[in-house]
Amino acid sequence: MNEPVIVGVDGSPSGFAAVDVAADEAHLRGVPLRIVHAFGNRPSRMPGVTPPPEMTGRGLAGLVHGVPSEAEQRAHDRVPGLEVTRSVVSGEPLEVLTIESRSAALAVVGSRGLSGFSSLLLGSTAVQLAAHGRCPLLVVRGRSSPAGPVVLAVDGSEAGEAAVAFAFAEAALRGAPLVAMHVWNTRSERALDDDPLDPLRIVVDVDRLREAQRRLLDETLARHRAAHPDVVVEPRLVRSRIRPALLEASGDARLLVVGARGRGGFQGMLLGSVSQALLHHADCPVVVVRGRH
Repeated sequence: MNEPVIVGVDGSPSGFAAVDVAADEAHLRGVPLRIVHAFGNRPSRMPGVTPPPEMTGRGLAGLVHGVPSEAEQRAHDRVPGLEVTRSVVSGEPLEVLTIESRSAALAVVGSRGLSGFSSLLLGSTAVQLAAHGRCPLLVVRGRSSPAGPVVLAVDGSEAGEAAVAFAFAEAALRGAPLVAMHVWNTRSERALDDDPLDPLRIVVDVDRLREAQRRLLDETLARHRAAHPDVVVEPRLVRSRIRPALLEASGDARLLVVGARGRGGFQGMLLGSVSQALLHHADCPVVVVRGRH
């Protein structure tokens, strides 16, 4: 299937920056780009959000030919010859993008909206779309290092397999190296580090645990190396707290890929705390891969 890359636009600088990234991603995949602009049904109690314009002929023409038209021209300037379509829909942006994601290869959004509040956008759109969307979500934030690797967070979970497959494919498309990070620790990590004589050291065999985590990383990567033999992979086993380690790795990455929820997640939590932290604080664009369910 020739599924398109979709990008949500709202007229903000962040939204137009997302158009650039989405155009590049569509070009890499050899698929069309679909620009999605939703209007109306925005919660009026949200600070800084302008109520939708009146649905007069003039107002509707502005919605159809304003922001979407500018975004389309920007995409053509970015990638001449790219097939671009527009979808202008009356509805709540999250609902519209979730529906559009059902037939998309990738969804792209910016990290800041017209409201100017990063946390407001992420709380209402990107985080929820990452949790409920039906395709991988790329949130454009920070700086992408052109010479940096694609960084993959490996957790060894069944749910995380989709993220591993996506990261290998993305590294192959970009001709980039892949850093596959598996961050591990023990629940008593802090106690063990603070007191080498702590009796918990008798219970936790750190060396055996480290080897088990290394096997998990090696076995996970082995399942995907054959499909992408040209991708240069650097397995990286890191003993640390997960969020700080991944945030540090994002500093020189061109892209950070994580699963929506892996090991240790609660059944009712569609998007894990690690993924949410990266969407808010990573220094490079972040892709959250939930897969199709």
